Amino acid sequence: MNVLTDNWSLYGKGLLGTVELTVYASLLALVLGFVMASFRVAPVGSLRVLGTVWVAVLRNTPLTLLFFAVLLGLPRFGVVLPFQLFAVLALGCYTSAFICEAVRSGINTVPTGQGEAARSLGMTFTQTLGAIVLPQAFRSVIPPVGSTLIALAKNSAIAGSFSVTELLGTYKTLNELGYSIIWSFVWIAVGYLIVTLTISALFNVLEKRWGVAR
Repeated sequence: MNVLTDNWSLYGKGLLGTVELTVYASLLALVLGFVMASFRVAPVGSLRVLGTVWVAVLRNTPLTLLFFAVLLGLPRFGVVLPFQLFAVLALGCYTSAFICEAVRSGINTVPTGQGEAARSLGMTFTQTLGAIVLPQAFRSVIPPVGSTLIALAKNSAIAGSFSVTELLGTYKTLNELGYSIIWSFVWIAVGYLIVTLTISALFNVLEKRWGVAR
């Protein structure tokens, strides 16, 4: 226990950093994911191509490589931001591709007749998507979206290799201070368990409240 009790502040900063990365990147991923899912089912061909390319590129790019591309590539174009914000961009964009596919699958579960009925009443594509399709799709995508955001929380560990304060990065300081590396990782694992179980509990509540009964 001394590894934890002697380093409350260090573990606290690491856990807070992981929580902040998870929350901000999750918000970005959800927004981009829903937008790209809308693009993928849009009647405009150019939007469908954009959505398809976005998903194909990001889903097939290693996250570590994406971190390098964001942290080293954007400054070459004059975009200079704090490392944490770069990490949020990398994590959020990467995860948005998986959110997009989950939402698109949910959209496909909505009977096409409902969209056709909405258009026959004079509703635009945006109105049909926002008022008819997405609310129903949301109910069926709660579990996969929750699983994706849990994966995002664990993927945030990569940010520690890029000078971003997060939980896994605390082991370096603890190792330098001479603490047991095994127990250092045990308490790091407990921290990640707290984050992931919190996300799981939140989505369990959402699923019970709005999920599709099976």
